[in-house]
Amino acid sequence: MGANLSGSDQTTLDPVDLARRLIRCPSVTPKEAGALDLLDAELGALGFKVWRKTFSEEGTEDVENLYARLGEASPNLCFAGHTDVVPVGDERAWSVDPFEGALKDGVLIGRGAVDMKGAIAAFVGATAEILSRHDGRPPAGSISLLITGDEEGPSINGTRKMLAWLAERGETLDACIVGEPTSGEALGDTVKIGRRGSLSATLTVYGTQGHSAYPQYADNPIHRMVRMLDAVTAEAMDEGSEHFEATTLQVTTIDVGNPAGNVIPAKATAALNVRFNDLHSGEEVERWVRERLDREGAAYDLQVRVSGESFLSPPGPLSDALSAAVRECANLTPELGTGGGTSDARFIKDYCPVAELGLKNGTAHKVDEQAARSDIETLTAIYAKAIERFLQS
Repeated sequence: MGANLSGSDQTTLDPVDLARRLIRCPSVTPKEAGALDLLDAELGALGFKVWRKTFSEEGTEDVENLYARLGEASPNLCFAGHTDVVPVGDERAWSVDPFEGALKDGVLIGRGAVDMKGAIAAFVGATAEILSRHDGRPPAGSISLLITGDEEGPSINGTRKMLAWLAERGETLDACIVGEPTSGEALGDTVKIGRRGSLSATLTVYGTQGHSAYPQYADNPIHRMVRMLDAVTAEAMDEGSEHFEATTLQVTTIDVGNPAGNVIPAKATAALNVRFNDLHSGEEVERWVRERLDREGAAYDLQVRVSGESFLSPPGPLSDALSAAVRECANLTPELGTGGGTSDARFIKDYCPVAELGLKNGTAHKVDEQAARSDIETLTAIYAKAIERFLQS
């Protein structure tokens, strides 16, 4: 029997049951594994028109995606999520089968419980609850879902291409909720209205190989690299901005591959990752790093990849609706934050205002990933309130 969120005699789709069924689909990136089939059937039963699109690109695996819409009027409030999950790791370390969808003492345990099948189920449950009180139709406008199987992977054949496809066919998203697990200590304590950018770089420093007893005839690239890394880590790039914490640069690995203790190597490599705020673009961050590396005067190569630019979706009707719903259903006022890693919101922000709200993130990607039944039910109530408030505003 479904959760009765409205207080009426009607029963609706049970979001915890749907989450369990989604977890039973072992949809490790980029496998669909029945997860989209399940959503297709559930949304179709609610009256949604459903489209499935598979995208390909040379050097990557095909990814199947889903878009569903109920209603034709504006505004179109979309929910974006992903059914793909990360691998389970050592399955022997789990207390349950990670794809069983086990419910123990009021806690749902399984891969994807919080990231993010639980949130998808909550939004579908919220929509079902709303439709049960509005004669099977949205109270105003339209409700849609954009679900990908490529968020945990390279993010090439998923949300980015789906958004372009929707734009080509004249489909407009007026606002979008992303169901990433944004909550920290308490459900609803953070609504994310932006994300830091991410720049990854591989630094290769070149020297001259030689005998360690005769360093005057060699040029040790490790010594030069140590000074270069000190130059980029000793100085803060900024002190943060109104909605963002300070930019951070982390050295994530140093590799020489030298098996001989008496040989000065010819080169050394290191990897860097910069999480930058809205004071910088990826291009500006790269320039800042290169300026400091150049001071050493070493021969080096820097390969740079920016996986996402920083962005801010300013507070407005969508974040207001989510915040009000959290206050009403969870009895707390959420922080409007921008921390954490990247998400598909970095693509969505180019099309419409976007805000992220989901379950608690403490067990995401971990062994025994889990979410309390009560949290999934509360998130369902939050989504329902937010949908109605936004569409009727």
